Amino acid sequence: MQDATRQTTESAGTDATDATSTTAPARRAWDLLGARPGKVVAMHIGYAARAAQKGRSPEAPGYFLKPATSLTTGGDVEIPAGCEILGFEGEIAVVLGRTVRRVSEQDAWSAVAWVTASNDLGVFDLRWADKGANLRSKGGDGFTPVGPALLPAAELDPTAIEIRVWRDGELVQEDSTSTLLFSLPQIVSDLSQLMTLEAGDVILTGTPAGASTFEPGQRVEVEVSATGRTGEHLSTGRLATGAVRGTAPLPAYSAQPRPTPEQWADASGRPLSDFTATAEPVLDDALRERLAHVAVATLAQLMRKRGLNNVSIDGLHTTQPGKRLVGTARTLRYVPNREDLFKSHGGGYNAQKRLFDDLKAGEVVVIEARQDAGAGTLGDILALRARHLGAAGIVTDGAVRDADVITDSGVPTYFAGPHPAVLGRRHVPWSFDETVACGGTTVQPGDIIVGDGDGVLVIPPDIVHDLVAEAEEQEAGEEFIARMVEEGHPIDGLFPMNAEWRGRFEAERTDTRRDAPAQEGDA
Repeated sequence: MQDATRQTTESAGTDATDATSTTAPARRAWDLLGARPGKVVAMHIGYAARAAQKGRSPEAPGYFLKPATSLTTGGDVEIPAGCEILGFEGEIAVVLGRTVRRVSEQDAWSAVAWVTASNDLGVFDLRWADKGANLRSKGGDGFTPVGPALLPAAELDPTAIEIRVWRDGELVQEDSTSTLLFSLPQIVSDLSQLMTLEAGDVILTGTPAGASTFEPGQRVEVEVSATGRTGEHLSTGRLATGAVRGTAPLPAYSAQPRPTPEQWADASGRPLSDFTATAEPVLDDALRERLAHVAVATLAQLMRKRGLNNVSIDGLHTTQPGKRLVGTARTLRYVPNREDLFKSHGGGYNAQKRLFDDLKAGEVVVIEARQDAGAGTLGDILALRARHLGAAGIVTDGAVRDADVITDSGVPTYFAGPHPAVLGRRHVPWSFDETVACGGTTVQPGDIIVGDGDGVLVIPPDIVHDLVAEAEEQEAGEEFIARMVEEGHPIDGLFPMNAEWRGRFEAERTDTRRDAPAQEGDA
């Protein structure tokens, strides 16, 4: 039997020139591997848990290339000057032992010589310029640590190899090749269908759920282990990586770092809201209370005077007749069901589930279902989650399942009708927090949503303060007219009010305001 492992130190000797060379870290990795690899291939999504975390499952394996000069055996990696987002992704790497082309799945594992630990590092600040290639963000020197030991593939079951990743001693990633969406032999076979794989080529096989970021002063360790075919425990040992900040600025003609909230969220696996500044809400408690006391019909009339006619979400019923809906829009978009797209976007932690988990108190979920009531767009579990998080309500121009339970939940829900079928019969949950169409109008995240027995209205946030003040004034006038009619005054000249009646109304309003008790903080 060949040696159980091959260690970094076995052939790591380099002369003085190599030791001071900028490629010295890569040369140490090449020595460990036995030669400079012809190519380093990395996989996008490989593990089922990672697919669920991302909310999408690949239909086929996807790859990108990394330079051989990005290899290292660990140590500190340099973060380019100006960059902030350094991501780590612990992975199992396989090293080819012989040249293959169009190798079958059954024969693919015999072409693999070694298995080792790797860390697919990336600076997400530069990813905007890659257009999906990952060359700038993941191709830098030292951005592909491997080692510290190689495990003989012939001694391993490719479906029972384990990986663990620690950040500052805390276990943050753990999985096994038994949960890969595409097995290790399938990955090797698939790549060989279009390209010749040569001895020494390295393939990174995807990262489990839990990949995140680290910074100077922190340490990330990756270990790959397995039980050999004769029962012995085999381990690569821990591949350790730290980070230092570079000082050489990128020239003006190079892509400059863009550490956006979206890239922070993607690299860290945390919600986008963790990286966005909390703006003062347009809809505070005082404004919410004022909106709750003016009729949707009044607001619609005043918006029409402003030239905004197409602002109602039409054709819906409410689960809570007599209960007002006032909140800020969070949007969710469904596209027509297509089986392959539902497979990639409908399962796991999809857009629908991510939005409902991210709801804040006072928000209204607005769902674009293309006015298709042929399947439920949500059911009781999501309604209960919305209630728990304090959501103000739900609006969908499609159907709902579990209508009785949703009604009992107390969350005001406007919907086109009930339907027993599940979402996938007609819809794919595609995206959230973007502009959508619902019930014949357009809704944007942050719009103000109000609803009562007359229906649902969408109010642009920049006019809501002026609009509610006008509505209060108009309704006060209507209440005055109704009271005068009850007192026996004729309608002529009163409705609408002529100058005389307008004067009496204004005088009464002035007296009412003068006599009203001062509010706290009015002094």
